[in-house]
Amino acid sequence: MHPDETLHTADVNGVRLHYSVTGNGRPVVLVHGNGEDHHLFDVEIRQLSEAGYRVYAPDSRGHGLNAPMHEYHYADMAEDIFQFIRVLGLEKPFYYGHSDGGIIGLLLELRHPDTLSRMAVSGVNLSPEGIDPDFVAEYTEINRRAPDPLITLMLTEPHIDPESLRQIRIPVLVTVGEHDLIIPEETQRIVSHLPHACQITVPGADHGSYIQGSEVMGRLLLDFFSEPSA
Repeated sequence: MHPDETLHTADVNGVRLHYSVTGNGRPVVLVHGNGEDHHLFDVEIRQLSEAGYRVYAPDSRGHGLNAPMHEYHYADMAEDIFQFIRVLGLEKPFYYGHSDGGIIGLLLELRHPDTLSRMAVSGVNLSPEGIDPDFVAEYTEINRRAPDPLITLMLTEPHIDPESLRQIRIPVLVTVGEHDLIIPEETQRIVSHLPHACQITVPGADHGSYIQGSEVMGRLLLDFFSEPSA
């Protein structure tokens, strides 16, 4: 936890989200992945806040300090974050989402165009078929033995039409680990359909090793957010 971090709650879309706020400056919203919470980004929060950004890091519905749920859908989670941005009065914030957080960001900008000014996503997929099949098989068996609604979400959603990504007009940074859970063809599909996208593959990294406890992703975000607007 950053020493300047403060914790708050926001009531949005029928749920209460706990979130942290750190720093002062232009707003950045960070959204974590499946089964995680905002502490995934402790290092990035420090890097961004020390560089002059005001960082908002919510726990997604059912995650972290929030009440658990029996069922999850990415569309609901995307609407949560859209309303979160509106309730807090954030004007065109920067956005970064890891894994499920990236899916949430894509859906948010598809359903509410131009809510964000720039978006970065890491290890993101458009459908369950974009995930390594061995990983899917392993978690299908885990979920068969002990059903978990968050694993069910990952195994059954999202279903984003690649062609729909052409509607996203803001700059998007897509990062992926060299040894990610996302198959390379999926990342290429996403980048090729986004009109203003760039891809960075992090050498030697897996799905989250360059994000949790690492300064790599924070440096990439600082570079991306500081690029002049076209």
